[in-house]
Amino acid sequence: MQLGMIGLGRMGANMARRLMKNGHTIVAYDRSAEAVKALAGEGATGADSLDAMIEAMPKPRHIWIMVPSGAATEGTVTDLASKLEAGDTIIDGGNSYFKDDIRRAKACEEKKINYVDAGTSGGVYGLERGYCLMVGGPKDVVTRLDPIFKTLAPGIGNVERTPGRSEGTNSTAEEGYLHCGPVGAGHFTKMVHNGIEYGIMQAIAEGFDIMKGANNATVEEQHRMELPVAEIAEVWRRGSVLSSWLIDLTAKAMVADPKLEKFTGSVQDSGEGRWTVNAAIEEAVSADVIAASLFVRFRSRQDHSFAEKLLSAMRFQFGGHVEQKP
Repeated sequence: MQLGMIGLGRMGANMARRLMKNGHTIVAYDRSAEAVKALAGEGATGADSLDAMIEAMPKPRHIWIMVPSGAATEGTVTDLASKLEAGDTIIDGGNSYFKDDIRRAKACEEKKINYVDAGTSGGVYGLERGYCLMVGGPKDVVTRLDPIFKTLAPGIGNVERTPGRSEGTNSTAEEGYLHCGPVGAGHFTKMVHNGIEYGIMQAIAEGFDIMKGANNATVEEQHRMELPVAEIAEVWRRGSVLSSWLIDLTAKAMVADPKLEKFTGSVQDSGEGRWTVNAAIEEAVSADVIAASLFVRFRSRQDHSFAEKLLSAMRFQFGGHVEQKP
């Protein structure tokens, strides 16, 4: 299947590579000519403008946008929609706000252009591991795009079937991608996913901060102990109920930088945590842990602890997120 890919950054380029590796054809565009040239050298058709990308693709076109959320995505969707034709499809794979998806889809519908939102999780490891995809949009359009989602997703792999789950289900969830509902449902699900991620990361970071602080002067001398926190991260990877990819990345971060000296502890939030808390307020649902973890990220930009350094280290490990200067 042919797909246009706009945005060849950390995730977009690797998604294109995963698709090409599995027989799909890619028409690639990015504001960076060097990024386009690099992917063209690997087999993609390079385009130096949106017009050139559209011209290179037969109808109906399917174009995936993988640029930063906010103004960059808004501008790209608006510009692209002004150039596409009836029957073409825009897929927003970034971390957009689900309410923006619903608004954009209505605008596209007036031109009979399809709009799909695809919450994408996988970070810089997605090329090899695959990407967990949470998709929103019209069922017929999502079904047509199934070969793309199936290739990008991790697949069943060696993950054991959930006990009691029927083998006859038609759901694609076991393969790592799912049509979650109408337009907006994909990014809503990804928003909550990332809100939960905030809370889990915060709990891990606080726990390691407590272990590191067991030798603090504030502790009675007879109770002080120097704990091998990097080794504890390693042992928790093996058989512990806490074992997870985030614990794996914590162990990796501590091997690379045991004292986390490369990190200041200034932890950014990319929007999903705020939106999750806002959704909880609108629904009158309690979200104590997620809200608290969001507020800690705000505070981290003023006063840094070991916990915040570990949060920053984890974000760098799974997403390549580099600390921003205040």
